Amino acid sequence: MATGPKEATNVIGLEEICTERQEPPKGQKTFTVEEAVETIGFGRFHIALFLIMGSTGVAEAMEIMLIAVVSPLIRCEWHLQDWQVALVTTMVFFGYMIFSIVLGLLADRYGRWKILLLSFLWGAYFSLLTSFSPSYIWFVFLRAMVGGGVSGHAQGLIIKTEFLPTKYRGYMLPLSQVFWLAGSLLIIGLASVVNPTIGWRWLIRIASIPGIILILVFKFIPESARYNVSTGNNEAALATLQRIARMNRAVMPEGVLREPANERRGRFKDLMHPKYLRTTLQIWIIWLGIAFAYYGVILASAELLERDLVCGSPAAAGEEAGDDSEESRSPCHCRLFGPSAYQTMIISTVGEIALNPLNILGINFLGRRLSLCITMACTALFFLLLNICTSSAGMTGFLFMLRALVSANFNTIYIYTAEVYPTTMRALGMGTSGSLCRIGAMVAPFISQVLMSASFIGALCLFASVCVVCAISAFTLPIETKGRALQVCM
Repeated sequence: MATGPKEATNVIGLEEICTERQEPPKGQKTFTVEEAVETIGFGRFHIALFLIMGSTGVAEAMEIMLIAVVSPLIRCEWHLQDWQVALVTTMVFFGYMIFSIVLGLLADRYGRWKILLLSFLWGAYFSLLTSFSPSYIWFVFLRAMVGGGVSGHAQGLIIKTEFLPTKYRGYMLPLSQVFWLAGSLLIIGLASVVNPTIGWRWLIRIASIPGIILILVFKFIPESARYNVSTGNNEAALATLQRIARMNRAVMPEGVLREPANERRGRFKDLMHPKYLRTTLQIWIIWLGIAFAYYGVILASAELLERDLVCGSPAAAGEEAGDDSEESRSPCHCRLFGPSAYQTMIISTVGEIALNPLNILGINFLGRRLSLCITMACTALFFLLLNICTSSAGMTGFLFMLRALVSANFNTIYIYTAEVYPTTMRALGMGTSGSLCRIGAMVAPFISQVLMSASFIGALCLFASVCVVCAISAFTLPIETKGRALQVCM
């Protein structure tokens, strides 16, 4: 396998050796997918790829954030206790955790594109069924199935990673956060209009529309060329690369595409190989902690707004918002969001992109490890600052910064995980990491929606402590992937 000069200087002891390689005839020029991607460069194909695959974040954000905006309504409709509301979110991530490993394994064996399409079909189907839930039990089960479908959306990021030239990955992948932000803002905006008028069931139906639309445009994106060569399908990989070159109005490298096939694809034990064991374990810890903090912030925001907690004291029902007073006196004692609550949620959600420029600079100049360490440490600090008695405006400011920081954490770990593993196990590496991180997401609702009611300070200190552990783990990661070419095989 040919090795580019950048890879040679950044290999960091992880040279990928493929024993199946056959030497080309003497004098014949050859090139690898990595060299072709770098030669073709960035162009119109990558813009289309960014828009289509990035839009998977819109659908995913709407499905994940949906629970935060409908929880007060289902609490009221089915007379739920705190733990029952928390269980809904937990089961969504339980479905995500189980299917994430399975779909990651299947993606390494059968292709990223097929699994991505399957996950969207699955998610859209069960999301629509959720809107017809006759009971709380059915609602929980169907949302768990939606979580299983959403877990496959990570294949969109893998496809983007495998098509992007090395120097653009650190810039384009963090920009994908714009789509997650758009999805989050869209579901909050829709909830503010739909929930008080035609109800949460119609909100769920409307939220499934972006996913259905994306299914129709996936045909414009080809299967990953890196995946094709890893399975020995060099002809398909070459056709894809030639198509990209035409769209970008660029030229292909001279010679023949020659890259060895590797039959050892998508095996869980490869993640435990001595070469990757420490990296894998530390990545899992970081993913778990980031998800715990991220969804903890989202759900804590919803709880703070629903209960109107300022300085740790619940305000009397209907004390501030006159238009909410009638709802607050409902027989099931639920407190529904008013206009001011939705406005605060929108402001804090916008924070998810506030640090994107600094995050991009950090990722590309400080490196993935140090950048993640700094943002995780700052996340811990702002969790502790929430303990300060402040006004509603101050609370909104703290939540704004927390959303910005936890979003930056996710940006960095997504990029690092996609870069650190070779093509033969990249989807499985992302899948298992995504699965493990859902453990943190499953625990977060019980901290944000149950423990926080009993001990506000205790819940926030727990979040901060987990972030400190993740910061240390990020700083001590054994591999830096900044500027490092994507590896093909073990």
